[in-house]
Amino acid sequence: MAAAGLLVLLAVVVLLARWLVTTEPVQGFLTRYPGETELPHGAPVGLPAWLGWQHFFNVFLMVLIIRSGWQVRTQRRPPASWTPNRGRNPKKISITLWLHQSLDILWLVNGVVFAVLLAVTGQWMRVIPTSWEVFPNALSAALQYVSLDWPTENGWVNYNSLQVLAYFVTIFIAAPLAAVTGYRMSAMWPAKAKRLSTAFPIEAARALHFPVMLYFVGFIIVHVALVLSTGALRNLNHMYGGQDAVNWFGFWMFFASLLVIAGGWFAARPLVLAPIASLFGKVGR
Repeated sequence: MAAAGLLVLLAVVVLLARWLVTTEPVQGFLTRYPGETELPHGAPVGLPAWLGWQHFFNVFLMVLIIRSGWQVRTQRRPPASWTPNRGRNPKKISITLWLHQSLDILWLVNGVVFAVLLAVTGQWMRVIPTSWEVFPNALSAALQYVSLDWPTENGWVNYNSLQVLAYFVTIFIAAPLAAVTGYRMSAMWPAKAKRLSTAFPIEAARALHFPVMLYFVGFIIVHVALVLSTGALRNLNHMYGGQDAVNWFGFWMFFASLLVIAGGWFAARPLVLAPIASLFGKVGR
């Protein structure tokens, strides 16, 4: 019944949007704000190879981070423990939490490299709003999506404003929130910093960390759905093939990346993790 109710609600929203786009005021709004803003002069065209690799590493790490984070949240009896070799009073944690935090560190390193390359190559112009008109254009793009008369996609040159805002929020708001709240909950947080701990209590970090994870899950689902439904071969070539063409090269690269991600998913178990974790600490029960 819940699924049927959701379908009915979606149908009503689509019909309402389709009616709105036929009205004169909304048609004028769509004409004035077509759904994207012009890029600054000198903005790069196309997606370089490094962006494709960064995209793959980010997806690979995010999938395993979400998996291990969910396990940390739901496991009642961890399969093994891990204790660091260094420190005066090393704290024992579950091997699942060790994996989660190790992946977090790799994800942060990848994010720093990504941010630096965005800045030095000018690719930041494609994901950071440079005009206030991004907001009405994002509303226009959203209305076009909901009415099923989707905006023209040309991600090789420019993203529509709704995409720009989504990428900006994901890269520069959600990702830092995940990092800061995760750091607050980890053993790396300075225990003696009482004023800092009072200003940023661990309860607040916990209250934020899980919703941020849900945001990433939702973003991935919507992102993949739109990539596949708005010209899959061309979109996959943009990100995985480094070319603006309609052929199967990007698809097979994407398929290979899924195999690697699936391999990482099934390898993230104590039998495989224990020998790796033992290189950095003591693994036990």
